[in-house]
Amino acid sequence: MSSRKSRSRQSGSSRINDDQILDLVTKLQQLLPETRNRRSEKVSAAKALQETCNYIKSLHREVDDLSERLSELLETTDTTQAAIIRNLLMK
Repeated sequence: MSSRKSRSRQSGSSRINDDQILDLVTKLQQLLPETRNRRSEKVSAAKALQETCNYIKSLHREVDDLSERLSELLETTDTTQAAIIRNLLMK
């Protein structure tokens, strides 16, 4: 069997059709705070993916900020309390 036929069979079984893509984009939009409130407004798949990327970036920044704030808090906290907090975070 040629490699071309082999690739065709492999990609055919894992291919996502247009309806599945639309369904996934709709589900993705429901997860985004910016688009959750705009249910009646249709957003393109490209726009939904861009908003998703932006949202994930903002979540990363928020996690970084919270981690920094927690580190600063732990530095100023009693060592026993800081150890308890660290143990709780590791669970």
